[in-house]
Amino acid sequence: MKFTKMQGCGNDYVYIDSTKEIIKPLTSKYVADTAIKVSNRNYGIGSDGLILIKSSNIADFTMDMYNADGSSSPMCGNGIRCVGKYVYDYGLTSKTNLKIETKAGVKDLELHLDNGKVKEITVNMGMPILEPELIPVKLEGDSIIDREIIVGNDKYNITCVSMGNPHAIVFVNDTKSIDIEKIGPLFENHEIFPERVNTEFIKVVDRKTLDMRVWERGSGETLACGTGACASVVASVLNNLTEDKVTVRLLGGDLEIFYDRNGKTVYMTGPAVTVYEGEIKI
Repeated sequence: MKFTKMQGCGNDYVYIDSTKEIIKPLTSKYVADTAIKVSNRNYGIGSDGLILIKSSNIADFTMDMYNADGSSSPMCGNGIRCVGKYVYDYGLTSKTNLKIETKAGVKDLELHLDNGKVKEITVNMGMPILEPELIPVKLEGDSIIDREIIVGNDKYNITCVSMGNPHAIVFVNDTKSIDIEKIGPLFENHEIFPERVNTEFIKVVDRKTLDMRVWERGSGETLACGTGACASVVASVLNNLTEDKVTVRLLGGDLEIFYDRNGKTVYMTGPAVTVYEGEIKI
């Protein structure tokens, strides 16, 4: 199987051009097993998951994403930017404004070029979801903003947002001191999150800057999470901690997020990088 390794702010995935490279049998279980195999950093390629680039009847292309544990994910902010870079740089399209179909809906991409190659991409990530039953989170109310819960033996205040994936945002004084390997799985598998949850630990540096660490469901701690960065800015605005335009500083790099409250949508701008190409026997 031919593949391309790509990353956005260190959030790395194995990309398969399914318009040319066919995985057989193309069943959910077989693709999930393939995702687990290629994601392994000792016995596979090493990545946060597997992304298939497919044709679409309603958009320019389709992104089909699987986490490192084989679970399917509706949306990936860093992943969708790399999809945009792939289809342009490899000549599948000449458009610099694209529509990409995901399980979380069709997303609009604006490609920013440098010497004929895609360097950065702005993604219209759509409207943040705040209704608990749609996130989903099993807590009462119209929204979950600065709500106290018990995780393990400790109290945490969370703000819940979905950007296609469910997120629980926790504001902390210091992201470096978080024992994320311990607390991350407790959040991910907490009983109030029926579909598990991504958890962002956020330090507010100032009203235009956030520091972020993330524990992603199905992948563990990653260097970056695009939907998590978007959800964190929405949460910081809802808690009156930042302005609408924020730089989110992740372990793997920076993302620029704009929460357009008038248009009720979130824009994410960040890099997309091709690491290498190769083949793997599956």
